[in-house]
Amino acid sequence: MSAVRFVDPSLLADTDSGPALWGSRCRDCGAHTFPRQGGCPRCTGSAMEDVVLSRTGTLWSFTTQGFRAKPPYTGSAAYEPYAVGYVELPGQLIVETRLVETDPDRLEIGMPVELALVPFRDVPDDEQGPVHTFAFVRRTP
Repeated sequence: MSAVRFVDPSLLADTDSGPALWGSRCRDCGAHTFPRQGGCPRCTGSAMEDVVLSRTGTLWSFTTQGFRAKPPYTGSAAYEPYAVGYVELPGQLIVETRLVETDPDRLEIGMPVELALVPFRDVPDDEQGPVHTFAFVRRTP
């Protein structure tokens, strides 16, 4: 994964199964957070530990973005509609995320999904190549 530039490396863990998101879990009440946090939003405790979040989940809800995001968005200048959704990671939490599929007719609530890395900027901002971000894509059995 070292060859891939990521929009925020502190969000991404490298696992044997592939890239995963870093989150936090409260040792007192078990609540999970993403991104990582130093305090628990459920019990207000500070006994947080870093955890690797599940790479797979189910699509909980979604919508499509019909317009380019406003600044401070720094993604691709070329605009194409895209889908965003909430993905439930089993036993952990629901993550707001971009979806790889953009056609709403091909998305369905409850469909299995998995984490993927996708280009964030289509034009390299320096000699190191494009920057990627995370998204979820339909998981095939």
